[in-house]
Amino acid sequence: MTTTTLPPAVEVIDLRREFTVGRGGSARTLTALDGLSLSVTPGTVHGLLGPNGAGKSTLCKILSTTLLPTSGTARVLGHGVTDRPREIRRSIGLVLGGDRGLYSRLSARQNLELWGALHGLHGRELRTRITDLLARVGLTERAGERVGGFSRGMKQRLHLARGLIGDARVLLLDEPTTGMDPVAADDFRDFVRALRAEGRTVLITTHDMAQAEAICDEVTLIDRGRVLTSGDPRDLARRLSGGQRIEARSVPSRLAAEIADLPEVTVVRRPGDGQLCVDTASAEATRVVLALLVDWGMSTVRTGPPSLEELYLRVVGGRKMRVSA
Repeated sequence: MTTTTLPPAVEVIDLRREFTVGRGGSARTLTALDGLSLSVTPGTVHGLLGPNGAGKSTLCKILSTTLLPTSGTARVLGHGVTDRPREIRRSIGLVLGGDRGLYSRLSARQNLELWGALHGLHGRELRTRITDLLARVGLTERAGERVGGFSRGMKQRLHLARGLIGDARVLLLDEPTTGMDPVAADDFRDFVRALRAEGRTVLITTHDMAQAEAICDEVTLIDRGRVLTSGDPRDLARRLSGGQRIEARSVPSRLAAEIADLPEVTVVRRPGDGQLCVDTASAEATRVVLALLVDWGMSTVRTGPPSLEELYLRVVGGRKMRVSA
């Protein structure tokens, strides 16, 4: 029996993007993407994580054909960004953070009518799709109101509807939860899971590590336009750290000091009230720490990998990540 392997939904090979800043003798070249390579499996949610200046938004702009690469290859559903941009635009949805892409003087419905018309939709088909999308993002009751009066979270939900107006098979979500409250952010996660269940591919840039762990099948950490590492967010921290996180309660100070002196114990913290938080660099170190805790009669002990956020800060080196590139 022949097994058919689907090509990547998004494929980036040795991609470079340079910008020239200044003029004449003071001109200099800035590199936003420095030989970046990436592959996204169809029907998955892929998270792109990186600090300010990492190149996340630059990559989204190239994939959406709004920016040309300096060199390298980028394909969406097999279409090259430089030779088949029209095919890409028909098959993707781009969701930006903030107010970009929305017309504040138009209502939510009028915004979607405009974007639907640009996708070649008209009449009953367009009206039906708009009604369905407004319901899906929880804006049915606000459909006739001007977008200028919307909260930031409501605008983000309208962005999601706009990204789907053309029935996109690939969605590029650039910091899509900016301005959302916790309830709206939780609804967003359900929304993305539903998109994946429909067979759509989602590439999402975010600095929200908890969100990445919750909804992404795979994450890629980038910095200064280069890929640092990729993998399943649920085991990436364990794979890179080589050890585990151990948490215990009611730990005496003498025992905490003894553990801190052990080889391959990388981090020891005392959050308070006798709590102890230990990161190890190997399975052997984990075994030794657990044995000590048991020998001292510690009964409340929990183990697991370090969080994705902590791994991120170790790999990137603590650079700030509150604003996307």
